Amino acid sequence: MEFKAGPLLEKIKVPADLRKLSDKDMVQVCQELRQFIVDIVAVNGGHFGASMGTVELTVALHYVFNTPDDQLIWDVGHQAYGHKILTGRREVFHTNRVYKGISGFPKRSESEYDTFGVGHSSTSISAALGMSVASRLQNNKQKQHIAVIGDGAMTAGMAFEAMNHAGVENTNLLVILNDNCMSIDPNVGALKEYLTDISTSHTYNKVKDEIWKLLGHISKFGPNAQEIASKIENGVKGALLKQSNLFESLKFRYFGPIDGHDVNHLVKVMRDLKDIPGPKILHCITTKGKGFKPSEEGNPTLWHAPGVKFDKVTGELHKKKVEGPQPPKYQDVFGNTLVELAELNKKIVGVTPAMPSGSSMNIMMKAMPDRAFDVGIAEQHAVTFSAGLATQGLVPYCNIYSSFMQRAYDQVVHDVALQKLNVVLCLDRGGLAGADGPTHHGAYDIAYFRCIPNMIVSAPMNEEELRNLMYTAQLENMGPFSIRYPRGQGVMIDWKTPFKKLDVGRGRKICDGEEIAILTIGHPGNFVVDACKTLNLEGLHPAHYDLRFVKPLDAHLLHEVFAKYTKIITVEDGCLQGGFGSAILEFMADHNYTAQVKRLGIPDKIVEHGEQSELYRECGYDAKAIMDSVREMIGNQVLA
Repeated sequence: MEFKAGPLLEKIKVPADLRKLSDKDMVQVCQELRQFIVDIVAVNGGHFGASMGTVELTVALHYVFNTPDDQLIWDVGHQAYGHKILTGRREVFHTNRVYKGISGFPKRSESEYDTFGVGHSSTSISAALGMSVASRLQNNKQKQHIAVIGDGAMTAGMAFEAMNHAGVENTNLLVILNDNCMSIDPNVGALKEYLTDISTSHTYNKVKDEIWKLLGHISKFGPNAQEIASKIENGVKGALLKQSNLFESLKFRYFGPIDGHDVNHLVKVMRDLKDIPGPKILHCITTKGKGFKPSEEGNPTLWHAPGVKFDKVTGELHKKKVEGPQPPKYQDVFGNTLVELAELNKKIVGVTPAMPSGSSMNIMMKAMPDRAFDVGIAEQHAVTFSAGLATQGLVPYCNIYSSFMQRAYDQVVHDVALQKLNVVLCLDRGGLAGADGPTHHGAYDIAYFRCIPNMIVSAPMNEEELRNLMYTAQLENMGPFSIRYPRGQGVMIDWKTPFKKLDVGRGRKICDGEEIAILTIGHPGNFVVDACKTLNLEGLHPAHYDLRFVKPLDAHLLHEVFAKYTKIITVEDGCLQGGFGSAILEFMADHNYTAQVKRLGIPDKIVEHGEQSELYRECGYDAKAIMDSVREMIGNQVLA
């Protein structure tokens, strides 16, 4: 399908073309850019609301600043679709998030305008400060460095660590605070309330326009311009704000709040700020989904990334047609099961770092609002907060995406495992996450958790197993207990089965076999079930064992396997280095067994984006790859 750009947008191949236009053209450029995003995302899917809300910011930034020489750093790339379109990728934007197409996030290897790769939040200020200091050390003091950070991302400790440092560095650093009160779900916490107080202060907003008028003519003050501006800012803000400005207490020059959708005013303000040295923050009020009525007036969480095609005029979602009942998503099994368990055990609480919808913790937040906590984009805090709850006898289920858990690794080691606290770490999106790509693939958690003492590391093969692992984790104080499961649907329609206690460290035999055994952990066990059905028709009968636990391993089961089979395949939805297959090899070596072992899983490379099925095939552990491995190991010809 061909996507046609408006007449002005058609002229813009790179930002230099945008800068050839006049100021009065900027409103039309924004309209055309916004419509182009709607046209493509409505058909191809992807993130939506965040980039719609940053259209004017994006146009103003590339119009005023000399990108890519001036360096623009986006915080969480789902707000950067307009940036991609304006920086040479308009004609290929229809491949956004598609297998072998362009990434849904800024990516250094994709464009010189993507100055820093992003996918996780709250990295922009640190990266921009590093770039800015490097420019100073290299005597390139004219280069500008601009970090665009959403207010949700500002809740992470890393953003404050960066600002604390930046405030004492003499650099040309500009932080754009994109304040829309949303990350994926509505923002929470004291910072959100603080920003709301600033943006709704009638007295402050009545006077701030006069400050901007003065700053707009700052050059008329000559060498005393900075001193005069500083006195006016400090005087007005000190008198009008009920408490000292948080950002100015960190030695940032604070400007705003201003309308983030008035592109002409943004252009004027940004031009003024270019001439003011030192760290600065511009507070812009925006609306997520701006310009698309169903998103603005409807459910902003839904329109963050609709997940299906939609009518670009009415916003009607074109839900995929399916026949008959379908298995639920693993995350929904988690969310509903947690409520069931919490009804049985009053000590259970839920914790999530700003992902209540993404992890389905919102189910418990609705049913038991006093026992479920959204702590903001703060994974480290989420884990240690959970540890604190556990010291008092509560049983926290801390739900964090596998890739986000990487940010809280030290807290898992230092605050949970060393103290052997019963924190249940539920890792959503374990394995290949699909179109979000390498920043979101949960490739490493099996490897990085199984090396930690006191940890129980588990993965369910289906929804029933997930329920039973969650049930088992709260029956007695077992210490840290991790349960990882993939993005997307499970395999069971009738999944709400009675709870059953599982023996920790015990796997199960799915089927007996001949000559070769396949050992699996987690959801890929279902790929093996499908593969075995076809192989059985060919007269091949591999055995299949579902280990359930990577740590502790089921020694009894493995002794049985190695005593009977000399050809073994391991299958996992995680990295091969240090993962499940490695654990099996270690067991084999430790017990002096000899066998031919082939490991299937995520190879030692960065896996790009695409549908999960496409990535399983690329990495060589879908049902076909499993069948080919069996045929190869027993000497049969691999079928094309």
